[in-house]
Amino acid sequence: MTSRVAAPLRIGPYQVDTPVVLAPMAGITNAGFRRLCREQGAGFYVCEMITSRGLVERNPLTFRMIAMDPDEHPRSMQLYGVDPATVGAAVRMVAELDLADHLDLNFGCPVPKVTRRGGGAALPYKRRLFEAIVKAAVDNAADAGIPVTVKMRIGIDDEHHTYLDAGRIAADAGVAAVALHARTAAQRYSGTADWSAIARLRDHLPAELPVLGNGDIFSAADALAMVAATGCDGVVVGRGCLGRPWLFGDLEAAFAGRPLPAPPTLGEVAATLRRHAVLLCEHMGDHKGIRDVRKHIAWYLKGFPVGPEVRQRLGLVSSIDELDELLAMLDPGQEFPADAEGPRGRQGSPGRVVLPEHWLDDPEDASVPLGAELDHSGG
Repeated sequence: MTSRVAAPLRIGPYQVDTPVVLAPMAGITNAGFRRLCREQGAGFYVCEMITSRGLVERNPLTFRMIAMDPDEHPRSMQLYGVDPATVGAAVRMVAELDLADHLDLNFGCPVPKVTRRGGGAALPYKRRLFEAIVKAAVDNAADAGIPVTVKMRIGIDDEHHTYLDAGRIAADAGVAAVALHARTAAQRYSGTADWSAIARLRDHLPAELPVLGNGDIFSAADALAMVAATGCDGVVVGRGCLGRPWLFGDLEAAFAGRPLPAPPTLGEVAATLRRHAVLLCEHMGDHKGIRDVRKHIAWYLKGFPVGPEVRQRLGLVSSIDELDELLAMLDPGQEFPADAEGPRGRQGSPGRVVLPEHWLDDPEDASVPLGAELDHSGG
């Protein structure tokens, strides 16, 4: 890792030297976690998925979820919608109220409650509806100078690939970048991402339009390998940073051609975990914040020989003081274990994609499915 392998990433008027995007993850990429990641290295850091309907109807939970730190820049928001009119209205609201600097459209979610309504990874199959949504977002963001990007998957399943058509439609509609999670919706998070699809998409779209790759990036070496193998202009990191926000520091060093920082000791991991807890408490309140950090603890401690009693007590921690007491029981000098590397977070198994009735009958049908819009945010 002696030289830069990718240029700085530009999305609209915004540029970062490290071509890295934090993928929006429900229940994870809140303001506290984003700050923790931003403290490690440069990149675009996207908030949890926000529904266009929740935004337009000024749902209180949605508005709490779009809270950004005063120094967060650019402010990146991911928006989900199935109705072009609702998406357009939501983007106008973002522009008029100055809620974000960059908007990403979700066409990659494989969760059944989303796909059964025709949303997420199911939607690009309906080419004309997909086009109408993207154009509604781009057109309503244009006057405010807000760049719009899209994130999608290879397709619904191996018989219904959509990414090349969707990429071209998005490019023609004026998006600022296209990101591809190199799995189908049917794969969910199982198996191996097909990086060759990212390479095909890069070759298929105009050279000046950034194409970002997503899938199976669990280390800086993975990111460099993806860029080298596909020619993509940057990477999107999701599960790889769970319990290891310092991955963004590794990525910054790797893309700049610098040696990677030494892996953290258990003491340094514990300090990062505590910092995460404090940030969550600041943003969510003490009670909710400390409860929210519990789900992160197993990811932070993955591979470390921490006893089952301490792990169990940490999983039930109820205050910062109690967290301090338990973290003090750990051996701070323990080196980062080799078996902590690799996949983390949800993987699951492949399965049939739940779709609206007759969804696959006509890919040119632009009608909006009945009851398609989700009224709650966060995926």
